[in-house]
Amino acid sequence: MGAHPAGNRGEHGAIDIVAYFERIGYTGSREPTAETLHRLHLSHVMAIPFENLDILLGRAIRLDIPSLQDKLVTARRGGYCHEQNMFFAAVLETLGFQVTRLAARVYTGATRMRPPTHMLLRVDIDDSSWVADVGFGGEGLLEPIPLVTGWVVPQFAWSYRLVNDGALWILQSYRDDAWHDLYGFTLEEHFPVDFELATYFTSTHPASPWLRNLVVWLPNHKSRWVLRNRELAEIGGRDSSPVVLDDNDSLLSVLAERFNLHFPPGTRFRFEPEPPKAERAGDRG
Repeated sequence: MGAHPAGNRGEHGAIDIVAYFERIGYTGSREPTAETLHRLHLSHVMAIPFENLDILLGRAIRLDIPSLQDKLVTARRGGYCHEQNMFFAAVLETLGFQVTRLAARVYTGATRMRPPTHMLLRVDIDDSSWVADVGFGGEGLLEPIPLVTGWVVPQFAWSYRLVNDGALWILQSYRDDAWHDLYGFTLEEHFPVDFELATYFTSTHPASPWLRNLVVWLPNHKSRWVLRNRELAEIGGRDSSPVVLDDNDSLLSVLAERFNLHFPPGTRFRFEPEPPKAERAGDRG
């Protein structure tokens, strides 16, 4: 592989691993093994919500490691794919894992081809390769999945597999008695600078859904809680009916009580409220 300019791969500020482990409730080994990867991945996704709230507060998304440490760990916030996977990659590299950053086109809810703006990770351990992704939200992975075509991997109430079509790999989830494409990617290596461009697009382009919709996801072993604009629902498990939050105080209370995301009283997020779910034909977010 050819040389790359300095700063493109694995060059990041010091990470406070102890503080990160406390943030995600992790007490296991630091050895760069498959078991460690699985436990870190699961602990991360169940502790750090997927959310795009800074965009709706007019704040810039920063992907340098000190800023991500401050946000995800110290401030106990969440983030979206670039933030979460950029930081998780740095954590893994600090622990001695071999990590390759990849980019994907999201298929979920797409009515046309999207640019490859989603970030995910390939992690190589001995003779095996894994796909890790702590930042997809939605029906995303709870644990890493082996980079092997057709291998069905149950993860609590969900199942996943990768299918391979030439250079293209597609991550699928199983629901409603069928396999559904989540996103597609190749194994071409990408670098932090690539995701600086991608996050600028997703956080500032007028057509980006992240500028119009408030989205927060947090899974547990049985279900996933999702807040989309003013609708709160539990998906999986007992599959609760959505609850509509009528005012800003209710929204802030749900963020604090359900997702452990705390904001000062009176905080207002700029988004476009959508009609109830039943009126949103074909929208899976």
